[in-house]
Amino acid sequence: MHRLTAEQFREAEKVPLVVVLDNVRSLHNVGAVFRTADAFRLEAVYLCGITVHPQDVEGREWPSDLHKTALGAEDTVAYKYFPETTEAVKSLQEAGYKVFAVEQAEGSVNLKDVCLEKGRKYAIVLGHEVFGVQQSVVDMTDGCIEIPQYGTKHSLNVSVTAGIVMYELSEKLRS
Repeated sequence: MHRLTAEQFREAEKVPLVVVLDNVRSLHNVGAVFRTADAFRLEAVYLCGITVHPQDVEGREWPSDLHKTALGAEDTVAYKYFPETTEAVKSLQEAGYKVFAVEQAEGSVNLKDVCLEKGRKYAIVLGHEVFGVQQSVVDMTDGCIEIPQYGTKHSLNVSVTAGIVMYELSEKLRS
């Protein structure tokens, strides 16, 4: 299967894409994001606000529900914790990242139409399962990306959204 070991993964070149989780409360969603970030060899996951992080947990270990979903990716994918998502966005922008909120908003760009520059670093912000990305965070970003939807529902589970966007953007950055 030509899978990398955890050590090889840590040393391997990463796709210059960071996933920022803005108050994502479900351990299963967080675990799925880690697992998908590992699958596409993304740079990091930033955990913000109420999103679980090891410092939250007694013994500094990841909760078992997250581990069951992440299947160990929480030990391979780099992560940082920020008490406020605005701090994470500011930090990324100061480091030269272009940051997009994944949100249905006025002026959102269809995911298929997003143009990425080779050699540039990017981040995507995914929001709370019910409330989405905080407006104060959306206001700070460089724009919004939207996944077109054609059914009666106008939202997707955050981990499904993350998977779709991570795949599409990582493919664009690899090509």
